[in-house]
Parts: sequence; structure tokens; C-alpha cells
Amino acid sequence: MSLPKPSPSRRHFLKSVGATLSLPVMPSLMPNALGASKALGTAVAESASPSRMVAVGNLLGYQLDSLFPKTPGANYETTRLLKPFESVRDQMTIYRGLDHGVKGGHFAVHSFLSGVLKMDAKGRPDGNISLDQLAAESVRGRTRFPSLTIGSEGGIHGGCQMSWTRSGTRVPPIPGPKELFDKLFVGESASRLNQVKDRHSLHGSILDAISGDAKNLGRKLDSEDRDKLDEYLNSVREVEQQLQLKEQWVEVPKPEAPIDEPKNVNLVEDLPLIYELMALALQTDSTRIATLEIGGDFMPQHLGVQGGYHSLSHHGKKQENIDALLVLEDYQMQQFARFLEKLGSIKEGNGSLLEHTSVLFGSGMGNANAHTNHDLPILLAGGGFDHGTFKQLPAEGHGKVPLSNLYLTVLQRFGVERDHFGTSTGTFV
Repeated sequence: MSLPKPSPSRRHFLKSVGATLSLPVMPSLMPNALGASKALGTAVAESASPSRMVAVGNLLGYQLDSLFPKTPGANYETTRLLKPFESVRDQMTIYRGLDHGVKGGHFAVHSFLSGVLKMDAKGRPDGNISLDQLAAESVRGRTRFPSLTIGSEGGIHGGCQMSWTRSGTRVPPIPGPKELFDKLFVGESASRLNQVKDRHSLHGSILDAISGDAKNLGRKLDSEDRDKLDEYLNSVREVEQQLQLKEQWVEVPKPEAPIDEPKNVNLVEDLPLIYELMALALQTDSTRIATLEIGGDFMPQHLGVQGGYHSLSHHGKKQENIDALLVLEDYQMQQFARFLEKLGSIKEGNGSLLEHTSVLFGSGMGNANAHTNHDLPILLAGGGFDHGTFKQLPAEGHGKVPLSNLYLTVLQRFGVERDHFGTSTGTFV
């Protein structure tokens, strides 16, 4: 039996020549045309050395006993996992006692850069937007890519889940160095450019064509539907702005590649190259924000270690498993330290690229063996902060400082004017 077709009087559209755009259901809506006025952003003067932000996360955490020193302050001892950072010791800070106060083990790791579990985000003004994506909102249009999200689509729990939009949508990652290289340096063919330009033009004409009648329509709606209409129009305006920002980069040539196009091998062997490409992305101002998650496709076998990364993280306090994990973690720390050294070697303005880049490193997992998300491993480098110390903070109880306080401080240093983020209670002191 066929279902009855919806009555035209109950279906609402934005109509233009050759285009129809559905509207949300509004009980008080009368059939009419609708549109959105353009909302163009105002250009902001750029400094010679703009602020940048990088966040590197690990899905399975680190061995905290081999990471954290025992002596707070500038005279902290060098632990096994901190050995690679001796050359940049005065340009980084180690924090202990910070977390987001969430629970859920592997299922809570996605809150690392947001401070908020996805299931708790509904009704919050910013949802579970992540640190990088909030920063990216403030620089749209100034660089070709508002942000770059790099990570795996394999492994446990569906791949990279570090970056989240305001609407709670996961930002899909760039999966390897080849895709990242192509995004940064490989230009489009002439036919492809024409297709992109035509598509942008079509989208723009649709948004223009449906504009003009919003005020008239608003007079016919009750207060609840006016709020719904305003929310919808804001979404349309946001789409329009994003299309305009993308269009301005269509014909701008990409920078020349200083290295040959790579091939994807495996995340272990690809990691140094990914870091190099991230540094190039910042150096060429292709983006000012980048994230990298290490996890799903990081295979121990490529470092001569037997067993799976996830299974080893549940080490059961067996020393042979912990020793195997430390081989993997040593390697990750070495590559991250070289990345900091690389940024420090690139001169920019009156300093280095590292001095203008806040680089966060850590995990949403405190102890994978126990499935806990408190007492997270957190390192912060660069960004013009006062570094060179190990800061031991109260892990719980009176005086506990949320990790989101540090994030809010990083956001403000980046240039984002706001007084809260995630579960922050203030800026970091």
C-alpha cells in the first residue's frame, strides 16, 4: 500500500529560480518565500607574526610514572619520557593534576580538546566544540585552511575523535602524509578549478535568490517559530560566509612544495613526515591551527614490539608489557621533541615559529590500564608563555584546577576573546 503524499500546505520551502531549499517545520508558517541577508565579516589587520596553535593527542595515554617528575618547579628531574626534550626544556611546561572531571575510559577520550562529553553537550551554548575548532572560527578566511585535523580512521572506537564542531559533528581527519601533502601543495587542474568555481557560484546564487522576504514572514509567525526562523537564518548566513571564504582561495596558487610528494607507509614511519608537513603548513601560513591524534593505526610491530597497542595498554602491571609500551612512547616523545626543535629553528618576526605557536601535547586518557580519565599527561610548549617548569597541581579536592582553565588561557593568548571554555572556572594562574 502506498503512503499518502504530504499536503503541499504542510511543506515549506525557500524557492528561487532552479533551486528549492527545505525549511524546518513551523506550525505557524504560511507558504511564502524566504531568504537570508548577507553577513560579511570585517577584515582584521594581521600582524607580521600571527598566533598559531597545535594540539597533539594520544588515544591511549602514557606511563605516568615514566613521564612525571617528582620535584615541582624549574629544577625537576628528567624522567625517561622527558629525555628527548632537554634541548627545549626552557620552552615547555609539564602539568600534573589537570583533567576534565569526566569518566568513561576509552569512550571519554573524545573530550580531550573539548572538556565536555558529547552526550552532555546538548543545551550547552558551545556544545562540545573543541579547542582547535573554536580557535578556527576566529581566523576563517585569513588562511586557506581554517584548521588541519590529522589522524587515523582505524583502530578502536571509530578513529580520530579529537576535533568537534559547535554542532557536535566530528571533524574527519586527514589520514596520512600523502593526503596532507596534496592538500597543502598540489593545485587543482584547470577543469577542476572551473568545476569548483561553478559550484561556489551556484551556491551563492541560491542564497542570493532566496533573500528578501524574511522580515515579512517573521510578522506572520508566533514567538516560538520566530526563534526557530532566526536560528535557521543564522545557519544559512553561516553557510553563505563559509562559501564566500572558500571562494576567495579558489584561484590563489598553493605554495611550492619544498619536498617530494610522499607515500603513505604506516603511522609509525610516517610520523616524522607528518610533523614536518605540519611545520610547513604553519610556516607557509596555509593554516594557523593543526591537530594530530596518535592511536588507531600506530602499530607496535613497526618498532619491533609484539602485540597490539590497545591490548598492551591494558598491561595488567606486567613489566614486560609496560616495557613494550615505553618503546612506543619513547618513539612518540622523540618525534614530538623534534617537531618542537623544528618550530624553534624557523625564524619568524622577532623570534621563532615556536614562540608564536602554542603547542599542546597530551591525552584524554590518564591510565588506560585502569580506564581512568583523570590526572592527564599534559605538556605545553611555545606560544610566548613563561616555561621551564613542572607544575604539580591538586589532582582532586580543594584547589583542583580544571584542564579547561589552561585551554581558556591558550585561547586568549591565541586572540579569542571569551571568558569561558568547556568546564573552565577561570583562566590558568
